[in-house]
Amino acid sequence: MACKEAEMADNLGTSPDEVQFRFRDDEPVDHGTVTVDAALDQTNATAVRIEPGDDARALLPFLERLALVEVNFPAFGDGRGYSSARILREAGYVGELRAVGDVLIDQLNHMRRCGFDSFAPDNRLDEEDALRAFATWDNVYQRAADPGQSGRRTIAEQRHEA
Repeated sequence: MACKEAEMADNLGTSPDEVQFRFRDDEPVDHGTVTVDAALDQTNATAVRIEPGDDARALLPFLERLALVEVNFPAFGDGRGYSSARILREAGYVGELRAVGDVLIDQLNHMRRCGFDSFAPDNRLDEEDALRAFATWDNVYQRAADPGQSGRRTIAEQRHEA
């Protein structure tokens, strides 16, 4: 567990500007995002922002050109962004997937499981609390879209090894 915490600690707070946590090795996208509707009408849009009520499936034909998809969480109780993230990751999106807005400590682990790999909360989060939140569950019951953890085995798979 100490190795995992050290690896995660290296990633905390290393992102530019408003992005507090970023779990990627590539260069951050430093240009503004457009709406989903605008992205559908443009051939050169590479950064999109999904708002609640937008259908992430509209972006599926354009995933290869997108370097960044921000998913807005205007209120902690609005969970539609989790579905957007999962839809994009399961469709093969490999670009940066950033949770923005009312992102809270107790949501971080769940957001990672859905495929988010960067976080830009409205209010800066305590980094020690975030580290604990990201490392909450070592073992999982179901497969998810965890970035970089496609080989993560479920508890059931681990039980049947013995």
